[in-house]
Amino acid sequence: MPAVSSRGRGRRTISEINMVPFIDVMLVLLIIFMVTAPLITPSMIALPKVGKAPSQPQNPIQIMISKDETIQIKVKTDAIPSNVGNVASDIVKMEPKVKAGADAVPVVISADKSIKYETVVKVMDALQKAGVSRVGLSVQTGK
Repeated sequence: MPAVSSRGRGRRTISEINMVPFIDVMLVLLIIFMVTAPLITPSMIALPKVGKAPSQPQNPIQIMISKDETIQIKVKTDAIPSNVGNVASDIVKMEPKVKAGADAVPVVISADKSIKYETVVKVMDALQKAGVSRVGLSVQTGK
């Protein structure tokens, strides 16, 4: 068995990182991005302007969802109870003009902040499937 001598030139571990491959990869990525950046065309997004919205509609249909997830539909002065499955058909029966396109009667959903968002989405989905074209959410601004 040969003796291992620690005198003179022994092998040491190299504790430095070889940066050459890293720099090569970074330069290749830089060149790829420099070549492809001019080819990407910027798209224009039409954002709504504040203060440009028309006035609020006079008599919207209100859907009120309370803490216990009961739904009430309010048309002018009439209020009737409903549920998630029948809310769209009840609105169309009460006010057939909700499907009139641009001249449609708007529907506003007001929900309690403690209910699951899933309930609001189910109501919006039911309205969309029934063909109601103008649906909005009522918000309360914080002070």
